[in-house]
Amino acid sequence: MQIGDRVKRAREKSGMTQEQFAELINRTPQFVSDLERGVSGISIETLRTICEKLCISSDSILFADRHENDISELSMKFRRMSHVQFRAMEQIVNALLYAGADQG
Repeated sequence: MQIGDRVKRAREKSGMTQEQFAELINRTPQFVSDLERGVSGISIETLRTICEKLCISSDSILFADRHENDISELSMKFRRMSHVQFRAMEQIVNALLYAGADQG
């Protein structure tokens, strides 16, 4: 049941309905519903597809590592940025890392 809950949360964070998600992973909406409710299991191949499509790690689905979820969410946001936005964010992150290194 926990895996299904994690898949559902990841799907909802991406803003997709069960129908949209099912189409994206080449499965039926019923499959997605059953998976999210814990009625059916998940194969490794399907897990891999889900993680690829949602830009998340399998650990975030299997083990619910909150830190990993945060990283995956940021990664998904970075992938949606334009090149200019990404370069600006890169400069901000580098400045923060540099400022943190001075304090240590």
